[in-house]
Amino acid sequence: MRYFVTFAYRGTDFHGSQAQPNGNTVQTEMEKAFATILREPVALTFAGRTDAGVHAEKMVAHFDFDKPLPAKLDKRLNGLLPESIAVRDIRRQVTDCAHARFDAKTRTYRYRITNRKDPFTNLIRTYVGGILDFTAMNKAALHLLGEQDFSSFCRVHTDAKTMICTVCEAQWIQESETEACFFITANRFLRNMVRAIVGTLFEVGRGKMTEKQFAEVIASHDRCHAGHSAPAEGLSLVEIIYPQNIYLS
Repeated sequence: MRYFVTFAYRGTDFHGSQAQPNGNTVQTEMEKAFATILREPVALTFAGRTDAGVHAEKMVAHFDFDKPLPAKLDKRLNGLLPESIAVRDIRRQVTDCAHARFDAKTRTYRYRITNRKDPFTNLIRTYVGGILDFTAMNKAALHLLGEQDFSSFCRVHTDAKTMICTVCEAQWIQESETEACFFITANRFLRNMVRAIVGTLFEVGRGKMTEKQFAEVIASHDRCHAGHSAPAEGLSLVEIIYPQNIYLS
């Protein structure tokens, strides 16, 4: 039987989400906890990959297990997992072919910034000094909407088969005098795409790049024309939407 597990993590403590030979990852910790409780190896397939230092308020993964799951598995997992990972839900009513990655219709990321230096909250927000023109940044962000090639915002030497993504939301929201967030929703994302977009929008906000130049960056399909990637700590995966037909009830 196939199960979906929903969980959150603070990426500061990990070398990314997916297992790798060197460095501790979210997947490594999750699979170790599952194996300890279920007494056999469990392979988790994540809905996506996050880089070192990037967080997730809502990540989804699927796994297969042919025996009944033990009671209160979520609480038992949380008892074993480090404090920077929290299991939210384990959903049993999904079809056997449901796929956490390929069935996702949209994913939403949020990038949080603050102009107030704080040794506590800056683990999950990026400190940005100076004044940003959010009106100009939002006008430039409109050029991200729709289906197009996002090579300009993708890490070079990627193994992605296509650079085409469909973005349906891209906007900055000022939440207070000291904090703002960038929300972006798309059917898929390329490696480093959101951080590269945010870093380039910072250039617009600082008056170093015009809206027209931002549009030209997108059209160039060249990463060298975009700005530096924004730091990892401000980025978090916050939502993943699935079609209802993968749920049995």
